[in-house]
Amino acid sequence: MKLSNLKPAAGSTHSRRRIGRGPGSGLGGTSTRGHKGAKSRSGYKRKIGFEGGQMPLQRRVPKGGFKNINHKEYFPINLSALQKLAEEKNLAKIGLAELVEAGLTNGKKLVKILGEGELKAKVDVEAHAFSKTAEEAIKAVGGNATKI
Repeated sequence: MKLSNLKPAAGSTHSRRRIGRGPGSGLGGTSTRGHKGAKSRSGYKRKIGFEGGQMPLQRRVPKGGFKNINHKEYFPINLSALQKLAEEKNLAKIGLAELVEAGLTNGKKLVKILGEGELKAKVDVEAHAFSKTAEEAIKAVGGNATKI
């Protein structure tokens, strides 16, 4: 083996046309860019979503809706679930810790008590929010609805 015999491995090199090296090369003049137009100019870069002058998809499709950045997502818990929890564990006060322990919420979400079902036990409830019917039902039984 000599230095004069060395060749690159098969498939590792590619023939590259040398563009813009005069008319004798056959690839001089406009250098394969054609005449005039954006693509013939230096510094041309096609915008993302460009469709050749046709109205791009992101401008054709109607925009919909509005996302309120102040929106709060509450995890709903009904009075019937509170009644069941109060009966099973014999609780006089139900807070977030009791709800997490019972598996009704994971403790990371905001909790809202809703008025579906019936509450018979006198219970003091702590939550992030209450519906009007839930608050009235808790107070009607003699309990307290405390917002955290």
